[in-house]
Amino acid sequence: MKIAIGNDHTATNLKKEIMEYVKSLGHEVINFGTDEYESCHYPEYGKKVGQAVAAGEADCGILICGTGVGISLAANKVKGIRCGVCSDTTTAHLIKEHNNANIIAFGARIVGVEKAKDIVKAYLEAEFMGGRHQVRVDMISKMEE
Repeated sequence: MKIAIGNDHTATNLKKEIMEYVKSLGHEVINFGTDEYESCHYPEYGKKVGQAVAAGEADCGILICGTGVGISLAANKVKGIRCGVCSDTTTAHLIKEHNNANIIAFGARIVGVEKAKDIVKAYLEAEFMGGRHQVRVDMISKMEE
């Protein structure tokens, strides 16, 4: 699977850890985030990952900023993106099963490295259930029109 990843300056270290972890699971990573530590603007990176996923350049995405909230808001402005913040494995699993989220986000100031790895693993291993959940995802998609 091809996974787009993006981050701001608060998440540079965590992004590097997550990139290596995702690669160790056998996935390809496309880095759209900053590798620097100087203050930068998270909306730029949320947009880049959102556009890559929406265009089919990546199968899904991972976004990281201080809380995960700001960068997820930016990604969700891209048509076709369903991104949510996950601070635990249950949410990470269910966001894929029920909402068919194509991007997850979390906060470098909220979760540590091991918890972030667990969140990513839960998300990547989950599968969309379809059925009644597809109806709801379709309703969300229609809101973009």
